[in-house]
Amino acid sequence: MGRLIKNHWARLIMMTAATYQVAAALEGFFWPKIFWDFATKNLDGAVKPVPVLQVINLVFGLGMLALEWPLGAVAGTSLHRSLEFRLIFLPLTILTSVLMYQSTNPAIYYLIGLGVYFWAYSEGEIICAKPWTLPQRLPRNGLSRA
Repeated sequence: MGRLIKNHWARLIMMTAATYQVAAALEGFFWPKIFWDFATKNLDGAVKPVPVLQVINLVFGLGMLALEWPLGAVAGTSLHRSLEFRLIFLPLTILTSVLMYQSTNPAIYYLIGLGVYFWAYSEGEIICAKPWTLPQRLPRNGLSRA
């Protein structure tokens, strides 16, 4: 069996979470609810009468889908290949997702995916320029490189 390619696994988790976040944002337009309303009513202004949090969640969800699938314009760019960008951008996405009641599950998925991306980053994995490909190995010819 081969080795687990953690950034591909994390990418699948992120696409699931992003799809769920987009669906939750669309649902939030019809049934606006802040997750923390049991503790305080001060945050209700973020979801009604103007759906600010729903729009932010929709934009972040679509942005994550565009980054993880990726779109043709994004594929191969340094932004797409950067694990560091994902490790910086994901906590913000998690924060906006956890604030809205409908999107708390995607926040948990994002958190798990963030952990897997960190695992991949700590082991030195790279994201290839062509999506869903493996990094090419150097040929083993018995010669040492100096």
